[in-house]
Amino acid sequence: MSSPSLLRTLQLRFEYWLFDLPEEVGGRALRLLLVPLRYLYALVRDFSRGDLGLRAMGLVFSSLFALVPVVAVSFSVLKAFGYHRELEPVLFEFLRPLGPKGYELTANIMTFVENAQTTLLGTLGFVILIYTVITMIQKVEDGLNFTWHVERPRSLAKRFSEYLVIMMIGPVVAIAAMVLMARIEASEAMARLSGFAASATGNEAGQGHFAPYLLIIGLFWFVYYYMPNTRVRWQSAFIGAVFGGTVWVAVGAIFARVVVYSAKTAAIYAGFAVVLLFLIWLYASWLVMLFGGQLSFYTQHPEHLRTGHGPIPTTAILRERIAMAAMYLLGERFLEGGPRWKVSDLADRMDVPASLLDGALSNLEDRGLVMTAEDDTVAPGKDLASITLADILDAVRHESPDPRRPEPHGVPAADAAALAADAAMREFMSQQTLRDLITGRK
Repeated sequence: MSSPSLLRTLQLRFEYWLFDLPEEVGGRALRLLLVPLRYLYALVRDFSRGDLGLRAMGLVFSSLFALVPVVAVSFSVLKAFGYHRELEPVLFEFLRPLGPKGYELTANIMTFVENAQTTLLGTLGFVILIYTVITMIQKVEDGLNFTWHVERPRSLAKRFSEYLVIMMIGPVVAIAAMVLMARIEASEAMARLSGFAASATGNEAGQGHFAPYLLIIGLFWFVYYYMPNTRVRWQSAFIGAVFGGTVWVAVGAIFARVVVYSAKTAAIYAGFAVVLLFLIWLYASWLVMLFGGQLSFYTQHPEHLRTGHGPIPTTAILRERIAMAAMYLLGERFLEGGPRWKVSDLADRMDVPASLLDGALSNLEDRGLVMTAEDDTVAPGKDLASITLADILDAVRHESPDPRRPEPHGVPAADAAALAADAAMREFMSQQTLRDLITGRK
């Protein structure tokens, strides 16, 4: 047996023990132990597949272009509220694991920001600045949508409005929360971070230092709750935020010690060492953020622990049932005059993965049976009396022509049997409309 086959066999056996252990095997203690092991296994498996790592690398690349524009926009917003002096300590706090190099990078970034503030950018320069910030926020949304198995991004209008809220309100809320906790805690760390005191006394140093960690967890919670284009329960976002914030702080502490003992690296790379360390720290930060988002998804949808981002096995009848049920619920809500369904709420109602439902809705939308509104809700695309059940089945059984799809040489007898079965089903389903199905008429 080859090594890949052996590893795959061992993985399947471990999954069987982890997810399919018979009730009579083991006791309550083992059952309680299996729960965190399932989440740990899912996160390790996702890391080994490399998808989250590639997403983190993409965010690092985007960060290099957007870091100065993001700080510049935040500086402008905070300046209107009188909090712009608090931005530099916050930026340094993020770069603290780089050690003395963090001071240097913070100073350089703030120099770039001041140049951007004092230089007349013009209309084109301002548009490019805003576009860079919006693109960065969009990349973060795409990364978290990936962790949440969401394939439909926000609509263009919704992106503009919600991203504008993030740009305008986000920096103010973050800095205001930091200042508030600094006054409450009055700790050495928060006093230095907030800039209210140049140094702390020995008594202050002995007080609590939980405020920075609470702020970090709060920022992670906001990102996990607000950024994915789906309904995230606050409990799931909070669990991911506690995990992500704690791991981020721990990784920062470890990275700071690595920087201290990386004198050889500095000797080899000379002045480029700070850039290398900065890239590694950015990658680690984004990777931790994505892992926290992945944990939030698993706590809300534990049914995905076993498959993760792998392909979900389906059958033709399952796809047809999903399409038929989705159209029924959309039509029922339309006749009742209630609010339109969101894809995430519809997936929760049907208890199916959102990726499967989104694929069915895309097929239905291609046939004009479903329409997506500007607020990312879905509704019937036609009058319910004009939609036959055969139309719904055709949407998922007979997809649009694709030149990449193979066209096998037909076997006349087999083709005739398949076409006869299809014709019989279409004839039966064509006699009833979606409105008839919902109202119970035959």
